[in-house]
Amino acid sequence: MASVLTLIADPAKRNLSAAQAAAVAEALKAETPVWLAEDLACDIFFADGDLAAAETRARAALDGAPLDLAAQPAEGRRKRLLVADMESTIIQQEMLDELAATLGLRAEMAEITARTMAGELDFEASLQARVARLEGLPLARLEETAEDMTFMPGARTLIATLRAQGCVTALVSGGFTSFAELVAEACGFDHVQANRLLDDGKALTGRVAEPILGREAKLAALRDFAAEIGCELKRTAAVGDGANDLAMLEAAGLGVAFRAKPRVRAAARFRIDHGDLTALLYLQGIAEEDFREA
Repeated sequence: MASVLTLIADPAKRNLSAAQAAAVAEALKAETPVWLAEDLACDIFFADGDLAAAETRARAALDGAPLDLAAQPAEGRRKRLLVADMESTIIQQEMLDELAATLGLRAEMAEITARTMAGELDFEASLQARVARLEGLPLARLEETAEDMTFMPGARTLIATLRAQGCVTALVSGGFTSFAELVAEACGFDHVQANRLLDDGKALTGRVAEPILGREAKLAALRDFAAEIGCELKRTAAVGDGANDLAMLEAAGLGVAFRAKPRVRAAARFRIDHGDLTALLYLQGIAEEDFREA
């Protein structure tokens, strides 16, 4: 069975050269690179073997160039389901931090959020403690804050293209329905799950509805959606950046740590440090000419 190593650059730089691709192909004793996007992404097919060793040889051939790469079996690389984290993955913000900013608590909240996403604090307990600080925040502030959300580069193209390819897409967030439902609609996700902030009709109560959607709930969502469409886990993809994403990243056939925290980068089988979210399309062998826009 053949394997494939994909090289991916930052779309803002398009700095993957033919010479670099050729050097990697030579290191793998592989076929001529197949370009998925000029100066941006290519596939290098090679004889099946030790995938980790192939990645090590490829990195040595690139000599520190700021490029992403991943080796995987060529068969089955096109996935049938994607489960995506939302904050710092599909959107660029952490919305609890943004809400806290309206109360002058951004620095304090951001520090706790960063420690939680790094796996230093229990997610559920941290979420409850942070939400408690928002007690009394008018609901209008949520609507105002939602207007400032920005998508991660490539997010809407990723979802539109996968759906055009017949892939089921789900947004599963430890964040809140107030924001996740808007993001899911704008991107075109098939499904959305998130936590729900409780309110008294005018302001937040400082509590979040139980059960809290955390690490194990994300893994359960991946399994449930896969079972619903009759899909083996090896034919699924997942993407996220925080410690609460690790379980689903490890279970998915293509679990991608996207510009992730150090612990997550170290543990995940696949990672994207330089490219944008369209890297997940290249990893599945989808060429730039086949991309769709939301």
